[in-house]
Amino acid sequence: MPQLTMREAISQALWEEMEANPKVFLLGEEIGVWGGTYAVTRGFHDHFGPERVRDTPIAEGVIAGAAIGAAMNGLRPVAEMMTINFAFLAFDMIVNHAAKLRYMFNGQFKVPVIIRAAGGGGRQLGATHSQTPDVIFAHFPGLYVVAPGTPYDAKGMLKAALRQDNPVLFIEHATLYQARGEVPEGDFTVPLGKSDVKRKGKDVTIVTYSKMLQISMEAANQLAAEGIEAEVIDLRSLRPLDLDPVFESFKKTNRAVIVEEGWKSFGIGAEVAARTYEECFDYLDAPIKRVAQLEVPLPYNRELEQSAIPKAADVVKAVKEVL
Repeated sequence: MPQLTMREAISQALWEEMEANPKVFLLGEEIGVWGGTYAVTRGFHDHFGPERVRDTPIAEGVIAGAAIGAAMNGLRPVAEMMTINFAFLAFDMIVNHAAKLRYMFNGQFKVPVIIRAAGGGGRQLGATHSQTPDVIFAHFPGLYVVAPGTPYDAKGMLKAALRQDNPVLFIEHATLYQARGEVPEGDFTVPLGKSDVKRKGKDVTIVTYSKMLQISMEAANQLAAEGIEAEVIDLRSLRPLDLDPVFESFKKTNRAVIVEEGWKSFGIGAEVAARTYEECFDYLDAPIKRVAQLEVPLPYNRELEQSAIPKAADVVKAVKEVL
């Protein structure tokens, strides 16, 4: 199976879907002539032309609003936010319009819009450009929120998103664009709203997603060298949130560690832990531990930034505590 970077996998998905469906078009800042901040759309403008690869003004509300309107009129737009931090400038459009219009009009309108956004820290971009606000968007019913952690999932989930009729916020971790993984040739999709067991184990359940999947797998390998077998579950989607594999694993291991890059307070980990307590309390052998970013605006200084973001050692420590 070919090895692709996350960037190549996302680019392939967009290219293949644009070739297959003339209703798919792209819009965003510098995605056309320049090829995108992260080079995902490099070459698209020359091949598909300016009608289908549209450079926009620096106005995220306009980008999201235009995309939503196009989707309501039968097209399948893919709007790129240069970072998810800039999606705050389009917050009303995303959570009050994209997420709600189909419901409010009783299905008379469909809103098949994809909003791509790079998220996460680790690139020394400062506190306002390095956030992981995934849980904020996942709070709103009607909006799909997905955050793949592998090139395989990124390509398959993006293709699936482009073939269904709901708005999707597609979050790509900025430090994963160069991450490599196996991606099959030919057409395939990965269903939205389905978690995936990335590593089998019997001693503890590690629940994670996006960049923290890499960290959790690294920790699981270190633990395995000490005879501790961790089962690693990748949520992949935050809404819909599929916790059945988590519950099934927890009933086997009786212990869980939840790993996220966002802040612990009011985070994804809090939601997963609460639901696990509600559904699996009788299987609990130790309190559920959460590993998350330190509760500070992410520093610009590299050493300080790295010290605030969870690492494999933090996951190993948490696992040993619940054991």
